[in-house]
Order: sequence, then C-alpha cells, then structure tokens
Amino acid sequence: MTGKYFDELEVGMKFKHGGRTVTEMDNVLFSALTMNTQPLHLNEDFASKTEFGQRLVNGIFTFGLVVGLTVSDLTEGTIVANLGYDKVVHPNPVFHGDTVYAESEIIEKRESKSRPNAGLVRIKCWGKKPDGTIVVEFERTVMFHKRQLKGLK
Repeated sequence: MTGKYFDELEVGMKFKHGGRTVTEMDNVLFSALTMNTQPLHLNEDFASKTEFGQRLVNGIFTFGLVVGLTVSDLTEGTIVANLGYDKVVHPNPVFHGDTVYAESEIIEKRESKSRPNAGLVRIKCWGKKPDGTIVVEFERTVMFHKRQLKGLK
C-alpha cells in the first residue's frame, strides 16, 4: 500500500497530490446520483443568466475529488477510518474543464486513547486550480494504523 502510517507522519509535513480535470459528465452524473436538482449544476440556460455565466460543478463533488486525490499518498491501506471533516469552504467555483489539484498539510497528531495500535491525525487539505486559485479547503481527522505495532518494516 502507498499510504502513510501514523509513525511516518509529522506535524508540518506537506504533500502535493495529483490532479484531475473535471468533466461535464462528472458534474451531471454526480448531481443526478445524489438527487441534487440545483439548476446551477444542471441547466445551462439558467446558469448562463447568473453571475457565473455557466454551470458550476457541484461543490460536494469537488470536495470528494480532493479527498480522493489524497488517498494514494496518505491513507491508502493505512487508515482505520476517516473520523470527521471540518471547516469546509468553497471560496471559488469550479467549471467544466477545470483541473483541480490537491495539497495537504499535517496540522496535528496524537496517540489514540482507546486503540494502542492507532493514532489520530488532523490534515488540512486544499483543492486548487493550476493558477493557485483555491476551490475547496477543509480539515479532516483520520485514525491511522501504526506501522510499529503491525510488525511492518
């Protein structure tokens, strides 16, 4: 697995993850699957008359995409669970055809009080366009396995 164990993470560590270009199909399918009928996502005529001039990508899709972009570098095969997401903001919109990159920083770390084989880590994450425009920002709390107690090297 490519994720990091609790023992390998230190406060202040920063990660630049990959990116992905968002398509119209991503937005329409996600909105339909989640029963989100917001015309800002689905109706080009409606959206063209708004301040944005075009459809916006569903913010929950953008949030999920950024979480997903972090998995291979941070949590793939090394977590017990995601425990929570906090302070989610969407300061700028994403449009069809925009590419979103993810960045993460370890902001807090502590031993688990209930599981000797795990620790809790708070991670601040950003989704950014190639020009650095932030499209989503949030903090997440993750319970990671410890490598030492798993007997792994």
